[in-house]
Amino acid sequence: MKSLPDFDMVLFGGTGDLAMRKLLPALYQQVKTGRVNPASRILAAARREMSKAEFLALAEATCRPFLGEAYDAETWNAFAARVDYFPMDVRKPESYGPLAAALGVHPERIRVFYYSTAPEFFATMSANLGAAGLISTRSRVVVEKPLGHDLDSSRTINDAIGEHFAERQIFRIDHYLGKEPVQNLLALRFGNVLFEPLWRREWVQDVQITVAEQLGMEGRGDFYDRTGALRDMLQNHLLQLLCIVAMEPPTGSDPDAVRDEKLKVLRSLKPFTAADVATKTVRGQYQAGAAAGMPVAAYVEESGVDADSRTETFVAVKAEIDTWRWAGVPFFLRTGKRMPDKLAEIVINFRPVPHPIFGESAHGGRANRLIIRMQPDESMRLYLVAKQPGEAMALQPVNLNLDFAESFRDRRLEAYERLLMDAIRGKLTLFVRRDEQEAAWRWVEPILDQWEASEDRPRNYTAGSWGPAASSALLSRDGLAWNEEY
Repeated sequence: MKSLPDFDMVLFGGTGDLAMRKLLPALYQQVKTGRVNPASRILAAARREMSKAEFLALAEATCRPFLGEAYDAETWNAFAARVDYFPMDVRKPESYGPLAAALGVHPERIRVFYYSTAPEFFATMSANLGAAGLISTRSRVVVEKPLGHDLDSSRTINDAIGEHFAERQIFRIDHYLGKEPVQNLLALRFGNVLFEPLWRREWVQDVQITVAEQLGMEGRGDFYDRTGALRDMLQNHLLQLLCIVAMEPPTGSDPDAVRDEKLKVLRSLKPFTAADVATKTVRGQYQAGAAAGMPVAAYVEESGVDADSRTETFVAVKAEIDTWRWAGVPFFLRTGKRMPDKLAEIVINFRPVPHPIFGESAHGGRANRLIIRMQPDESMRLYLVAKQPGEAMALQPVNLNLDFAESFRDRRLEAYERLLMDAIRGKLTLFVRRDEQEAAWRWVEPILDQWEASEDRPRNYTAGSWGPAASSALLSRDGLAWNEEY
């Protein structure tokens, strides 16, 4: 077990939801494994006026449910000894004095600035850090999505950050890239010879990528109503997953070799015309229904949401990649709020056998599938057909199941644990490069523009359902259907 180098990590937005639910628990886990040296420090900064002791009490109460059985008082005390808190207004240069004094004690250390705030503060924070002399050659900055509202705003934010940090110091995080099944998809594709001959248009019928959330707004209505599902999820998470599925083998495992191949995929996505937006995209908005057996309100009744909002809480898209490997293979992407289950998966549907010698009824009409699931469980299942015991030649689907919990007894790293460690070590492979991000914005902008110009409202769907009926029709036009192996 290799320890991390000594570091100072500054969590701007340290009292926020992301810091409390994900970042602090991830750092706690690394303290528990012994990877974080006692000298390393975690410096939380936020506008709330409170003492260090009050912050630690809040952090313990909030983080403990997310840590579950991993929590113990002794480890928490060891973790808390590394934590400090700085009440400050990140917009005001004079607020950075106490933070600068604390960081100045160890000027030689790796410094990781995590921007867990609204993107509109990123430029100001970078300028103020630079003016305070806190950015060194050993500094890194981690920025959350969505970075900007469109291509122009994304460029503006990137330019502002780039005035103070070099590209090699900027870590644009997409936590789906840190998930264990996504790592295993890379291993499956590029560490085995078995699938490579089949990973192409001749043998793949379609690809489906789903990220479904059971939750609604959970107090984020004001943010979400200005963002929507396309910007919040598809432009980043789903397109990054698409890239992992569709990319060509990189020349090596160094960061730019991998990210170069992802960029090629994004640049090969077939652009949308106005007619394409009408026929190849679906946007929806949830109405009152039920979630987890409890009644829930419609989206427009959520706190912070405009009563006449046209913001989409569901989106489904048919994407096409103009390359020799993937030409003609549809990639269906969908994401939504208030779905029946929390689900994230990639489904590779292979083509049927060219001639069913046992007959359609014996075969059951099911082709081979590979399902990579990221949540709620983490697994990979390869679906085949086999003969049922008995006299008749009747086939039934069976699966080869790689259950990570059963196959590997070691505790699996959470996505933020992996990515925070990579940021500390300066490993950029699992982070998004600027040209990748801009290529993704360039592809989704015609959809955003057409939706903005249209007078049509998002299609209604009942909370607790799998989205509007038009989502199923999107696939049925190609004689396909969404995977239902939940």
